[in-house]
Amino acid sequence: MSELDDLTWWLLLALVAVAAALYSSVGHGGASGYLAAMALFGLPAGVMKPAALTMNIGVSALVLWRLARAGHFDWRLFLPFALGSIPLAALGGAYTLNDATYRYLVSGALLIAAARLAAEPRDTEPRARLAAWMAVAIGAGLGLLSGLTGVGGGIFLSPVLLLLRWTNMRSNAAMAAAFILVNSIAGLAGYAAAGGSWPRGVAALVVAALIGGALGSELVVRRLAPARLKELLALVLLIAALKMILAA
Repeated sequence: MSELDDLTWWLLLALVAVAAALYSSVGHGGASGYLAAMALFGLPAGVMKPAALTMNIGVSALVLWRLARAGHFDWRLFLPFALGSIPLAALGGAYTLNDATYRYLVSGALLIAAARLAAEPRDTEPRARLAAWMAVAIGAGLGLLSGLTGVGGGIFLSPVLLLLRWTNMRSNAAMAAAFILVNSIAGLAGYAAAGGSWPRGVAALVVAALIGGALGSELVVRRLAPARLKELLALVLLIAALKMILAA
């Protein structure tokens, strides 16, 4: 990207890879981490949103593929959320949101969710399935947020599913990855339909994110116990909340 010199560019790629490893280890695409890294280096908003959505698609697809192969993905649970979220994510992707009050509200919600998850690190078995209409409504609201912000929505969906005990930790990661994937595709489609273009250097950012995502997907599928994944998710939520507060 022309805005950065070579050294700064390599530092950005390294931060993207680290963010992808951390976020993908709990099923997330990492958009809030990518946005934070790009904001740190002063990239303009017109670059950040499409770049974050594109990286989200690559990393969340990789994580979902690995978790689905391991038997942790439930299509029947996921579909109502997707039906509600996809059209609203496309709508939100056509607009750019810049509202400090919104950032403070969302960061507060993320901090509360992080505290709740950190206080209850044990993995739990899911309760009875939620009503389909409720899943559609939740998906619609989160889809709109994801399209507006350039974040895939899993950062909001994961704590809802866990705190209400609708999933266990690994199925939660698979749900988050799928939700992020479809919303990022829809958001990017809305961005393109509104006349947006892809900045130079996105391909290199995606490669860096996939390298980190490969490490994170290994952790979520094989290496980390569910309770550790839950603690890590709390950390991810805390980082995302602080990023939003600092950016407000």
